[in-house]
Amino acid sequence: MTGTGTLPPMDYTNILVDVSDGVGRVTLNLPDRRNAMSLALLEELRQALRGLGEDSSVTIVVIEGAGPVFSAGHDMSEMVDREPEFHNALFSVCTDVMLSIQSMPQPVIAKVHGVATAAGCQLVAACDLAVVTDDSRFATPGVRIGLFCSTPMVPITRAIGRKRALEMLFTGEMISAETARDWGLVNRVVPAEELETEVTRLIGQITRFSADVIAIGKNAFYEQIDHPQTDAYAITEPIMAGNAAHPDAQEGMGAFLEKRQPRWGTE
Repeated sequence: MTGTGTLPPMDYTNILVDVSDGVGRVTLNLPDRRNAMSLALLEELRQALRGLGEDSSVTIVVIEGAGPVFSAGHDMSEMVDREPEFHNALFSVCTDVMLSIQSMPQPVIAKVHGVATAAGCQLVAACDLAVVTDDSRFATPGVRIGLFCSTPMVPITRAIGRKRALEMLFTGEMISAETARDWGLVNRVVPAEELETEVTRLIGQITRFSADVIAIGKNAFYEQIDHPQTDAYAITEPIMAGNAAHPDAQEGMGAFLEKRQPRWGTE
């Protein structure tokens, strides 16, 4: 890890981690293996995300892949002729990674190019937001090798709905970036040369607001999203009431009434 974060630096073998100007960047760094999500990579990714989530200097996180693709999913070469304990550990750590993304206070953006398949597609779906190149493609092709994408379907179904998810899961076919945007898997599609610019633009749109308030809102979103409407209101009502008393909410409302720009936190 490099940069100016508050956490001590750590050495990683399978990923790169950088913190600069409040942005935590995590790069899957196995380009020769199409950023396959080996157990070792997933363990490092889990550690990095947990660390970034606890770093008060980080206001937003970007996950991307080195080389020609974002991620081709799990590393098949380490999954053959293994004991059940290995498979249990692999999918347990993978689930931890996906849940860590949604439980950390900062928004997490997937910055995607090339293909994102199986667990790679799962990672995109698990991120809060996704900006992708117009040549990106997405698939859950596990059915083709006899390993149904059961864990990837969890965030994918929640992003795109039942019928579209089942079509991806049953056929294993690739969908284009434009289709992924139309279905709700990703947010923005741009030419490859504009990917970093668009990610930076999105970062700027989010980080101009209170980091504390964004964290409150993100937590509330995931806490209520799978509940029926009445239960969702029961969850969010006290959260919003508590938010109203937060110093940044008081500052923001005061600034609105006084027709001036708010000053968040210690600004």
